[in-house]
Amino acid sequence: MKSIKKIIAAISAAALALSLAACGGSGGDSGSSEGGSTADGGAAIYRDLDSIKSSGTLKIGVFSDKNPFGYIDNNGEYQGYDIYFAKRLAEDLGTELELVPVEAASRVEFLETGKVDIILANFTVTDERAEKVDFALPYMKVALGVVSPDSAVISSEADLAGKKLIVVKGTTAETFFTENYPDVELVKFDEYNEAYSALQDGRGDAFSTDNTEVLAWAMQNPGFTVGIESLGSIDTIAPAVTKGNETLLNWINDEITGLAEENFFHNDYDETLAPVYGDAVDKENLVVEGGKLQ
Repeated sequence: MKSIKKIIAAISAAALALSLAACGGSGGDSGSSEGGSTADGGAAIYRDLDSIKSSGTLKIGVFSDKNPFGYIDNNGEYQGYDIYFAKRLAEDLGTELELVPVEAASRVEFLETGKVDIILANFTVTDERAEKVDFALPYMKVALGVVSPDSAVISSEADLAGKKLIVVKGTTAETFFTENYPDVELVKFDEYNEAYSALQDGRGDAFSTDNTEVLAWAMQNPGFTVGIESLGSIDTIAPAVTKGNETLLNWINDEITGLAEENFFHNDYDETLAPVYGDAVDKENLVVEGGKLQ
């Protein structure tokens, strides 16, 4: 009797193991058909191009609080430069579009865990990030900028000495100042809305993020000035996919290249950014068409 019980127990355990393996192999709710690996050696979950097409929905991670690149307007609708691009990607792929709000620090994690297929959230290309995700061709150029109150404008790096600088966690601004200006006190927030509120409330002397964004914000918020318009290197913004998702990466690259024939990103700028910047920005200094840097 004991031997029979042992056999039954072994069979039950084996069946349970097979069941769990089957659940895990499907990628859970993400419907992933392939997998890569994360930077720490764990399993990355993603959907290849065919899986996305079969599902009928393309999931793209975007900012919901970074006007004018990705934000929710007064009618509860997503708007902005990245949103315009996201809509075109879904249209050309022949799927519905699901926009998923992300924070700067969560962008990599959302790809590695299959919460999104693509990140279009002002994702600056860096060597460190490229170890964790795969970047497609660029569609925008950017540097860092610093915005501060008109009453105490920060106009040079030297002015930051002894000051409190607001940054958003997981951004290139946080990395840049941590590595190059350890004496500057960083006041860190998870979300852009929190960071701007802190600047307006006087909880920091200045705020640094992409120069394209602080310029737009200062133009929409009287009483603040971008005293440092370009800091650090000129970098690029590009879509990102989960490491190893080659079919989706190749499709995005082909899409960006093909869209150059209609000057897509220049049109995107005219529709979403020109109403904000007016003549204050030369769009040729911002837009990258067809993935080619001038």
